[in-house]
Amino acid sequence: MGGPRTGGWADAAQLSFFIEELPISKKHTEISSSISTQVSRDKIGMESFNHKNQGAVMEKDREHIVLLQAETEPIKIDLLKSAVIVVDMQNCFVRKGGYFDLAGNDISAAQKIIEPCKHVITSMRKKGSKILYLQMGCSSDLSDAAAADSPSSHKSGGLVMIKQRPELRDKVYIYGTWGADIIEELKPLQEDIIVRKQRYDGFFGTNLDIILRTLGVRNLLFIGIATNVCVESTIRHAFFLDYFPILVSDAVSQMGSDITQQATILNVQSAFGWVTSSENLLNAIHNLNK
Repeated sequence: MGGPRTGGWADAAQLSFFIEELPISKKHTEISSSISTQVSRDKIGMESFNHKNQGAVMEKDREHIVLLQAETEPIKIDLLKSAVIVVDMQNCFVRKGGYFDLAGNDISAAQKIIEPCKHVITSMRKKGSKILYLQMGCSSDLSDAAAADSPSSHKSGGLVMIKQRPELRDKVYIYGTWGADIIEELKPLQEDIIVRKQRYDGFFGTNLDIILRTLGVRNLLFIGIATNVCVESTIRHAFFLDYFPILVSDAVSQMGSDITQQATILNVQSAFGWVTSSENLLNAIHNLNK
């Protein structure tokens, strides 16, 4: 009977001998005392274990929770419950010879945000955040574009260009063409997710919401183009769905004059979310590593 004890109890033979040697009047008291002492020890040991385990969990949580400086107030976010939403960073909107350029829009602002977008994507991906790309476009037969009598057929410049100059289809955003492709500098990795959309709003008619909820995402950091059109449309819908939208102001570019950029920034920080910069975000991640 020389084996190890289990849970600190004596083996059956030892316990039986101990009971037989006790006077009848003391058996109940001594056994109860022994059991009570052992239970107390087990309870103390379990409490100590739980305390240490809880401390380890809290310490691990701190490894991916950052305080992000933003307007109109700082916001604390869990990077493992956050996603970067890369909006429409496609050749047709960013590149020379793409739809935006051919339509006479100034694409210099769009090209300037490539580097900030790259830094945000790379840094957040390393910290375990999800990267989702919204890709504006439609099928080659235009069956999912818009009905001829719909407002989109009149207000969507890409669809208007396709109708007026069909030879430029591959410069616009027909899926499978150069125009619709995400730019090479921000090319998605295998673990990233691409969500195709046919409207400005990334939630409308897509599975974006169910993807985010499946991943347990609560915080959405928006980068890409156009600030005042697709970015703002998606931010508003995200807010209505109880996500925490965060606009990275130097990683988004507007369509039109700078006043439209400032208008969206004001709208977001006052009513629909938070506004930060790529520098603030990178600093928050850097401070996490200290």
